[in-house]
Amino acid sequence: MPRGTGPASKVYYRGQHDDFIVFVDDVTAMHTWRKDRSIPLQQILNGWKIFVTHRHGAQGVLDGASRASLENEFGTHKEEDCIQHILEKGEFQPYVQREKQGDKNPADGPSVRQG
Repeated sequence: MPRGTGPASKVYYRGQHDDFIVFVDDVTAMHTWRKDRSIPLQQILNGWKIFVTHRHGAQGVLDGASRASLENEFGTHKEEDCIQHILEKGEFQPYVQREKQGDKNPADGPSVRQG
């Protein structure tokens, strides 16, 4: 059975210096959080990580955001403050992850036979 095919959502923020993405578990909680800040961020986020796409938009290669890139864009490297800013001003984008395929048992040798 393929893995990693569940629905996921992300919030994309186009900054002045770079583009940032955070992944969200509960979309309705995120929209509620925008109006009522009593909801903890842990209930909204899918992992406590900020990604950067190096100005390649929402579909670029995702790398972990460095402290310097957060400091340059948001004026702080505190992840909680940066995540709040991304959730407030970012654009919500739902998507479905692609299947993750791989060898079932790498000890069996290569999947493609030669000859």
